[in-house]
Amino acid sequence: MAANMYRVGDYVFFENSSSNPFLIRRIEELNKTVNGNVEAKCVCFYRRRDISSSLIALADKHAREVEEEMENTELQDLSENERHQLKHRELFLSRQLESLPATHIRGKCSVTLLNETELLLSYLEREDTFFYSLVYDPQLKTLLADKGEIRIGPQYQADITDLLNEGEEDGRDQSKMEAKIWDGDTPLTDKQIDQFLVVARSVGTFARALDCSSSVRQPSLHMS
Repeated sequence: MAANMYRVGDYVFFENSSSNPFLIRRIEELNKTVNGNVEAKCVCFYRRRDISSSLIALADKHAREVEEEMENTELQDLSENERHQLKHRELFLSRQLESLPATHIRGKCSVTLLNETELLLSYLEREDTFFYSLVYDPQLKTLLADKGEIRIGPQYQADITDLLNEGEEDGRDQSKMEAKIWDGDTPLTDKQIDQFLVVARSVGTFARALDCSSSVRQPSLHMS
């Protein structure tokens, strides 16, 4: 088996049973424990087989709503076999974290938020590629749309106001607009700003040094 390098942010397969499909996780931390082993703290993704039939029906309803909203007829052109394969590529993101032995990693994969402008077949054409659009709560047993979803279409675009002419007053109440937190016209010199940044970074380094964790965080993991 060829050597692999795993880093924080990678999507990977984990093996927890020889009779079940690989788990799909995103590595959040790689920690070396006191006994020398490496554990991966991961974000959990769930497959359709992991959630109840009532939630699967809810996921199917959401998929139909997205299709109608985007006026996407591609699903109608898919064969039954392609529809079946596509369901196996769908995952459900969760906010749940778990720690797993790094020795159980079985390779990398790709997981992306469903792109409504991309052809669904593109997920089938790429090996080990999965998508998600809903967030699953394993405690509450709920499915919700991911807040990171990008909405496309004229109904989701901002209305741009007309450009003010030179000398023309803006009639809006500026006190109700956003608060200004930075002014480029500052009396501080570049040297003073650099000194502040150095102090800020030093405080952060000192705080991390005081965090006496029982494990050592690793930037990456090399496995063969």
